[in-house]
Amino acid sequence: MRKLKLIWDFRGPDAKQIALHHLVHLKEYVAINNLDINIFETESINDMHWIAFLVVDEANMKPIRDALKPHRGQVYQTP
Repeated sequence: MRKLKLIWDFRGPDAKQIALHHLVHLKEYVAINNLDINIFETESINDMHWIAFLVVDEANMKPIRDALKPHRGQVYQTP
């Protein structure tokens, strides 16, 4: 089954702190809703652009996308 990476972008001098804070809320959502999601992280694009993301099965994406409203998504490539 294909995995999708739901992404939230944060830009500016506080982007890192905002992405880390957003990650806390993503983890809370996963716990409260008892979801089987194990991949959620932050990543630096550059000093002024950070992302927070979680990875979901394509079949389960729509309700999570609709509830959390990510800025964008892409197919997840395992590292």
